[in-house]
Amino acid sequence: MNEGMVFGGRAACFLPIILVLCLTRNSNILPVAEAIWLTIPSSGTKCVSEEIQSNVVVLGDYYVIDENNPDHIPTISARVTSPFGNNLHHNENATHGQFAFTTSESGNYLACFWKDGSFQKDSELTLGVDWKTGIAAKDWESVAKKEKIEGVELVLRRLQGIVETIRGNLIYLRDREADMREASEATNARVAWFSIMSLGVCIAVSVLQIWYLKRYFVKKKLI
Repeated sequence: MNEGMVFGGRAACFLPIILVLCLTRNSNILPVAEAIWLTIPSSGTKCVSEEIQSNVVVLGDYYVIDENNPDHIPTISARVTSPFGNNLHHNENATHGQFAFTTSESGNYLACFWKDGSFQKDSELTLGVDWKTGIAAKDWESVAKKEKIEGVELVLRRLQGIVETIRGNLIYLRDREADMREASEATNARVAWFSIMSLGVCIAVSVLQIWYLKRYFVKKKLI
């Protein structure tokens, strides 16, 4: 047997182990949701959105930051809506809030924030938004305590969740591509039929014009 093939097979066997050890030593490699910093204007609304599939857990945490006046932090109002416009979360006169829900339909979920009327000043304020979805929203510490797993096994469970999430996203994209392809084909078919109908109408009108002109010239004895 070729020595290169033997070495390659051994390397392929040890590669997952090396990967797991690296992930165990540095858990920052795993995807972690990071906070989004928004600047809320003195008047108006600032929104963030994300396209999410159905049956996905969503966790959100938002908080107002005012370093210039930490003792009198202005309050805001928040609203989270589904793709169909249903209110999933609404909060007023708050400096900090949280929301959690499981998506019931696929689409664009929108979270909007604005300053309350009593604090409509010229100055802007900073808002931190921690938006987690899917695997990032799962409490792995509770899972580890409940199922009594740790170390490499916990990392493998996380990797399994990440792989399943990626697979679900690929299936979702494939289904959307199929829907868009069907819509495009239906549109092309309608345009083709419309073109055929337009051509038929033009031919019929031309024939009628020729028949009318011929009849007119015969009646006038011009031909």
